[in-house]
Amino acid sequence: MSIETPSILPTTVIGSHATPSWLWTAMSEIEKGNYGPTDIKETYDDAVNMAIMDQEKAGVDIISDGEMRRFYFVQSFYKRMSGIVEDPPLRKIGPYGYDSPQRYHTTGKVSVPEGLGIIEEFEYAKGHTEKQIKATCPGPLTLTMHIRPRAGYSDRLDLAAEFATVINRELKGLVESGANFIQIDEPSFAVIPGSLKSWVQLYNECVKGVNAKIALHICFGNLTSRPRGKRTYKWMFPEILNTGADQYVLEFANREMFESDLWSEFNPDAELGAGVIDVKSFYLESPEDVAERLRMLLVHVPAERLYVSPDCGFFQLPRWITYLKLKAMVEGTMIVRKELT
Repeated sequence: MSIETPSILPTTVIGSHATPSWLWTAMSEIEKGNYGPTDIKETYDDAVNMAIMDQEKAGVDIISDGEMRRFYFVQSFYKRMSGIVEDPPLRKIGPYGYDSPQRYHTTGKVSVPEGLGIIEEFEYAKGHTEKQIKATCPGPLTLTMHIRPRAGYSDRLDLAAEFATVINRELKGLVESGANFIQIDEPSFAVIPGSLKSWVQLYNECVKGVNAKIALHICFGNLTSRPRGKRTYKWMFPEILNTGADQYVLEFANREMFESDLWSEFNPDAELGAGVIDVKSFYLESPEDVAERLRMLLVHVPAERLYVSPDCGFFQLPRWITYLKLKAMVEGTMIVRKELT
């Protein structure tokens, strides 16, 4: 029996949950080859169970699997691909930054013969909670983030078009497995130079024929609590609305609620998934902080079209503060729900 999701101000997450110290240790041992297949499965199953438990305990309405089987957002997907090879690292010492992650280049046409693994993630989570689950998937542009197109592709857009086909197949498989709410993550819209019109076309290709509620999450990047993109959405409007997404998931809290009036100015029919928890800060919001931010948003967005979330994922924060931030988000939302009824 599933738990009914509130119709007013549902709370949710962006995707990733905190990575506890024991999982970092386990991933290091897995990388060294010191875990067997059963050890690895148990480790990641336990991590997902923990993420689900924390979200349920905090009272979040729509949860994720915590993206606990992934590493640094997109890096784990590259291990499932053929047609790419690793490049020598750009940086081996100093603070970890945007020039530090592993990079690749294409050696021919890229294929993902066994899919991205998101269907399997969803199916496991579905069997371990009665809450509604939001499945999350990086968008086609973001999947190209660490791959240089060489053999097989003329440019990044050409490679992204290949990934749009891969993602479309994955999303349709998710729907067949019971997913009814899917989020496409495209921080690259705000980071990679290019044509927003082309990015919109890519998004529309990857969701074509997918019979589910689709959200588009755009943030400004988050690596060790540092953004990468220009921290404004205004330049994307109204072109971004041509994606036809059912919901746009945007970050506001770490920008002191800047641009919370976008829905008044452009009046889209779509829902707004608004970030009211700052995941790039150790400041622990109070429930009243959250309530105040929601009141600011409700001046511009009808309550029935407003979803409540953190700005981004919690991968880079400790578990203890992740839980407390989620709890404050839920309690602050409940304050405003009572004011609306």
